[in-house]
Amino acid sequence: MLRIEFFVQGWKMKLKSKYSQSTVLENFVVLEGLDGSGTTTQLRRAEIELTEHGIPHFCTGEPTQGPVGRTIRGILKKRLTAQPDTVALLFAADRTEHLYQEIEGIVPRVQRGELVVSDRYLFSSLAYQSLDCDPEFVFSLNRSFPLPRHVVFLNTPVEMSQQRLSTRSEDGLELYDGLDIQQDILSGYERAFSLFAHTEMQLHRLDGSGDPDLVFEKFWSILQSLPIVKR
Repeated sequence: MLRIEFFVQGWKMKLKSKYSQSTVLENFVVLEGLDGSGTTTQLRRAEIELTEHGIPHFCTGEPTQGPVGRTIRGILKKRLTAQPDTVALLFAADRTEHLYQEIEGIVPRVQRGELVVSDRYLFSSLAYQSLDCDPEFVFSLNRSFPLPRHVVFLNTPVEMSQQRLSTRSEDGLELYDGLDIQQDILSGYERAFSLFAHTEMQLHRLDGSGDPDLVFEKFWSILQSLPIVKR
């Protein structure tokens, strides 16, 4: 896997200026983290809690379960092969459908008063696909997408995340698995998040190494700050 140090100062400032103008979607929350960090577990707990509280919501994730998302999953599981730029294009296409699909998309759902919580979003593309692609190409594919109101990053040590994966993996290593690769992805997340420091999006970092119940207490407190949950 090619390791690219891409956030040179000039390019970083250029991206900051573009993202500072991005639209922030109210009632849209994103979970991010390394593979094995616990995002899927927290999404499931959010689904249960939101349902019990009678809050209109949609818990989702990327890649989606749509046709493009299923193709991506095949590539990630190494059942299919594709060039890195093709993978980045597929993620952007899947995200477009995820956001704008009539009735079922994130934007229509938010507009009609639902809370949307997604396991992964464009930040994953900036951290993962930029390992093998020109990062400005990856950015160009994602620059028009709206930002969530909250991003919750589960900061789980790489070693722990890899250990969790090893205890539940049935299909072998996926495309981005491996200690060194995930360490590069963690660095990529940190650089990517720095691009959004001057936007209205709020970034939260939670320790993902602790008990999942305690992690969810903190995640739930973030969700409770939203007017749709308070009412």
